[in-house]
Amino acid sequence: MGTIIVADTTSGIPVGKAGQLEIPYLPQIIIFGEESFRDDTEINSERFLKKLRTSQILPTTAAPSPALYQPIFQKAIDDGNSVVVICPSGELSGTFRSATNAAQEIPGADIHILDSRLIASGLANLVLEARNWAQQGLDPKLIIEKAKELASRDTTYFLVDTLEYLHKGGRIGGAQELFGSILQIKPILWINNGKVDSFESQRTKRRGIARIKELVLTECPATPEARLSLMHGDAYLEAARLAEELKNEMRLSTIEIYDLPPAILTHSGPGVLGVSFFKEN
Repeated sequence: MGTIIVADTTSGIPVGKAGQLEIPYLPQIIIFGEESFRDDTEINSERFLKKLRTSQILPTTAAPSPALYQPIFQKAIDDGNSVVVICPSGELSGTFRSATNAAQEIPGADIHILDSRLIASGLANLVLEARNWAQQGLDPKLIIEKAKELASRDTTYFLVDTLEYLHKGGRIGGAQELFGSILQIKPILWINNGKVDSFESQRTKRRGIARIKELVLTECPATPEARLSLMHGDAYLEAARLAEELKNEMRLSTIEIYDLPPAILTHSGPGVLGVSFFKEN
């Protein structure tokens, strides 16, 4: 008897790591015209970016179908376990709706589904904390309660090379006002109540990265509990350099760097660099 934490690839947790931690892991579906790929087994970030650069068709994404959740739920129930599903923001993905529909097909099962209002490495850190709580034997309702509280303290900023992909993919949210007027500058966006919103803009990527660093040093607690993490799409060297600078200045032993998954790169495009952390309560 215990609680199983279920997640999906929008968190950016590497597929192998999710397997090692025994976190049932759902894919997002990446669609190029007539072709579709699961982003857990059929396409990874590197292959996706190569295809994105050469494709005449802009890809789209789809949430995992309820049918992909049902065997995971059924096995957990058969083993006498409860289930907690930590989903990406319902404003950015249909994953929460899909998981909810799947749970409704198993009446009476102890399944709890959370719209985290997060995405990417902030979501990854929430999933990993929820797994720790499950390992400690916490009740699933308490895990949901603690996850909601922790998610409310997340701050996620990201710098994109272009708003083109967010605009065409319909995920631009409050950053819409920037599109078309600042083609030569680098926007810093943030996740604001589950939506992509504009934060500010810088004239160059170098200045944008310096500003992200300044925001982290100003707002992020210099403690392991903040779970400061970086995320990128085809910008590893810049992410690694920023991580090293932040480790030195904040005296942190480690800062996790996540590769953004294809489902996010579809909307952000290549060259994206982001940070996520939990503020103090």
